Parts: sequence; C-alpha cells; structure tokens
Amino acid sequence: MADEYDGTTEPTATGRGVSRKTLLKAALVAVPLPALLGGVALARDHRPADAPLTPTPACDDGDDPTPPQTEGPYFKPHSPQRASLLEPGTRGTRLTVSGFVFGLTCRPVAHALLDFWQADDAGAYDNRGFRMRGHQYTDANGAFTLTTIVPGLYPGRTRHLHVKVQEPGGPVLTTQLYFPGEPRNNTDPLFNPALLMQVRQAGPAKQGTFDFVVGRR
Repeated sequence: MADEYDGTTEPTATGRGVSRKTLLKAALVAVPLPALLGGVALARDHRPADAPLTPTPACDDGDDPTPPQTEGPYFKPHSPQRASLLEPGTRGTRLTVSGFVFGLTCRPVAHALLDFWQADDAGAYDNRGFRMRGHQYTDANGAFTLTTIVPGLYPGRTRHLHVKVQEPGGPVLTTQLYFPGEPRNNTDPLFNPALLMQVRQAGPAKQGTFDFVVGRR
C-alpha cells in the first residue's frame, strides 16, 4: 500500500556515455510527451531505412533513487499550493529551482507532488504560518519550477531546502537539497553530495537544477 501524505552534486560522471534518461530530458523540451511515451524519440529513431540500429542507451546512468533524508522538526502539513514562495516584503537572493521527476524506468512522472519548505533569509522557519512553504505538481512532462530565495544559515546546518516528493499512488520521498561551494557542507553531519543542486549565477539571482528519481528497487 502506498504511503499516506497529506502535506496537500554535483552530478558524478559515470564514464558510461549519455544515458537514455539524459537524452529523454533533452527531447522533452522539443517533443510532446505523448510522442515520447509512444516510443522515445531519440536520435536512433531518425535514421536512413537501411542504416543499422544503434544500441539503446542504458537507462541507468548511476541515478539510483534520490537518497532520503530526515524531515527535521519544521515540517507542517497542508501547505498552500503555489510554485512561488515569494510574498510582499520577502528579502533575500532570488532563487529558481527547476528539474524533473523521473521514475525508475526513466520515464517522467506527471502530476507528482513536491512540497517544499525552508528557512527565510535570516535562517528562521515560520512555525505559525506558511511563509517559505508551498506545494506544487509536475506538469505533463514531469517538470517543475520553484521560485524562492536562497535560505539563510542557522546553527549546525549548511544551506538547504527541504522537500517531499510523491508520484501518484506511490511512496513519499522526504529529502533535502544542497548548494555547491558552501563552507558548511564540510561540517554539516546531514550533508550528502548526492543531493547537491547545480547552481549558477543569473545576474543578481541564482538558478538551480535538480532531478528527482522516485521509486523502490
């Protein structure tokens, strides 16, 4: 039975070439999902009729299911549904986090739930209301985008985002996302390099990316 949920790295090169999932991500931008799921529209599908078949790339590029992490003491159920955690007066460096939710078969998961919560710019959690909290669902391509701020620091932890991810009818993954280059990454006992986002500067703001892989082996 699926778990109940009412919360209504830097990547490592494997040296095994481009994975099927990586190619699928690129194709999702240009090809409608129904066409992909009817037969993944990779480069190998577009060839002269007399050309030999190219072996199908391996689905697994080292992406095991995204590692779980502790929920921590600040989770609250029933967060508002919203893709932006910004409110009037929100202070801090703007941050956009985008990516995909994939299943173990490397197919994108549509309508997967993502529930985010984090500290504000001063390193404080709102335990009375729902500032810096919100949930959303992936689109038909399994994609999501979160608009927020870079969380502040508080004693004992490096910068991080909390998230719960659940594919429809599936178990809940509770985990955290981290920022590369943070000095406290080396001292935070919970830090896991497999959960590092890719982050780049975009003018005065930052843009991060991370793909979740959900399911059980």
